[in-house]
Amino acid sequence: MTKIIVEICQNHKGDRKILSRMIKSAAENGADIVKMQSIFSDDLTRREQFEEGKTKRDGTVLAIKRPFDAEKERLSKLDLSFDDHKFFIRECKKRGVIPMTTIFARNRISSVAALKWPTRIVKVASYDCPSFTFLKELCEKFDHLIISTGASYDEEIKKAAALVKKAGRKLTFLHCVTSYPNTLQMCNLNRMKWLKRYAKETGWSDHTLIERDGLIAVKSAIAFGADYVERHFTILPSSETKDGPVSITPSMLKELSEFRNKSKKAQERALDKEYPNWRKELFGSERRELTHTEKLNRDYYRGRFAARREDGSNFFNWEQS
Repeated sequence: MTKIIVEICQNHKGDRKILSRMIKSAAENGADIVKMQSIFSDDLTRREQFEEGKTKRDGTVLAIKRPFDAEKERLSKLDLSFDDHKFFIRECKKRGVIPMTTIFARNRISSVAALKWPTRIVKVASYDCPSFTFLKELCEKFDHLIISTGASYDEEIKKAAALVKKAGRKLTFLHCVTSYPNTLQMCNLNRMKWLKRYAKETGWSDHTLIERDGLIAVKSAIAFGADYVERHFTILPSSETKDGPVSITPSMLKELSEFRNKSKKAQERALDKEYPNWRKELFGSERRELTHTEKLNRDYYRGRFAARREDGSNFFNWEQS
């Protein structure tokens, strides 16, 4: 049966009360894993090319605009301390769901791993699938790596799989499309077939727009046989948080959980009724090229966070020393 990961991202707004309510609601409505993000605003990097962005005369964007000061101010209000991490783990245990996190900077691995996680499982963002030094250090601390692959090239995915397997750790690959949001036609769910060559377990991390696409993509992934599906989750109005528009609600989570409990034939019948073109539009091919938007996002997000050397320079996840 497909396992459901709910990503609380920063929909908690830095508020423990909201965080607690989110965990309770996720557990009550069928989540198996509740995932937080170990983001620390102090790890944000200033990179000049993103201060104003870069655009060619013909309008082609070469670098997205994401000024450091504005992003630092936004993230600083959303930081979760290590005490908040402990609170998150306790609340998940109390509600009977598995707590998990994504770590974004190498200097945080040891401290986050030292917390009392009941299951030694960690999520890796797609921008860090090619960060092989980072993956190696995660393998030293965790037993199971769930790695998103959307912003990675095929050879990088193959190398990541070999590294995790050599370390003797369990590996799950999630397909995703790193456009926020992506359309149903961009989903290319057949990509999970290709990923299956390199990991026994695969799945889909869904960034489609809720208001427009509902649960079509994630239901299609379940019907296709995904071992895991992941969706952003919120208990707040979608307009109140940055990730709200791509986040499912408690009632949608319940609907999704009920759907994954159906037989495959019942799932397919339900999808045929809800979105008759799901087989034609969502599956694409096993191999895919990154879109221009995905390459722009990869350029920004890969290196968004970093450790600091003594001289104040950035120490990125992929660097050897």
